[in-house]
Amino acid sequence: MKKSIFIFTLMLLATQLLVAQVAINADGSSTDSSAMLDIKSTSKGLLPPRMTNAQRDAIVSPASGLMIYNTENAEMEYYNGTRWSTFDGKIACGSTITDSEGNTYGTVQIGTQCWMKENLNIGIMINGNTNQTDNNFIEKYCYGNSAVNCDVYGGLYQWDEMMQYVVTEGAQGICPTGWHLPSDDEWKTMEMAIGMSQVQADATGNRGTNNEGGKLKETGFAHWYSPNNGATNITGFTGLPGGRGTGGGPFYTLTYNGFFWTSTNNGSTSWSRSLSYYFQQVGRDYIDPSYGYSVRCVRD
Repeated sequence: MKKSIFIFTLMLLATQLLVAQVAINADGSSTDSSAMLDIKSTSKGLLPPRMTNAQRDAIVSPASGLMIYNTENAEMEYYNGTRWSTFDGKIACGSTITDSEGNTYGTVQIGTQCWMKENLNIGIMINGNTNQTDNNFIEKYCYGNSAVNCDVYGGLYQWDEMMQYVVTEGAQGICPTGWHLPSDDEWKTMEMAIGMSQVQADATGNRGTNNEGGKLKETGFAHWYSPNNGATNITGFTGLPGGRGTGGGPFYTLTYNGFFWTSTNNGSTSWSRSLSYYFQQVGRDYIDPSYGYSVRCVRD
């Protein structure tokens, strides 16, 4: 009796394996013999799990190779055993990135771009009355020559130091691997994604009529001087008022203004952006490259 049951069980398993091998697809064809799963269709696709950054990051111990569609970043992502990545090998936006000194930075998707949501803070602090030089070391200013201000607001960099002494627009410069210094046009792309028109983006001075500056500023008064007009930070950019150095001179406007370099040269000057405690727009101006400004990076 036991022998009969055993034989019957083997026959049942063999039948199930045979059925699995000759299973019929939706189009009536048999599955490919080399595939564990073979989905054939000319009218429907395969829909992976769809989730936000928070939902993705809440997955406990994701398996290496786990795949999702990120609804915030509008891209397919997979877990590579260490971090979430896009299918072309880029770090998934919303994850943290690390510079060569081990400092970590949050990232955020704005339109089609992935930006750092913190000011870069890499390099050796030097005194603000000294110019940064091409000496194989990344140098930075800390507002008021206080390292504490670098910890909060990031470093301040002269344009040449930030670019690492090249003039190529979109260079990596002092950004982490896989990231680069945003060009003037890349800033415009971001600004138009949050409400500016092309004409406004191309203008100089304070531009925009849809609170673009407010959308980029950290809210509240923990770092910004009151009234911090328009601050909503709905983009997640979390712009901070790190002030500026003045090219071997004093520092100005901490808590009042944030100034950011682009990687675009403009003859003897360089294009920049600014955020103000008082205005709801984003400033665009060409500035002496010896000034010390904050730096954000954008994903390659």
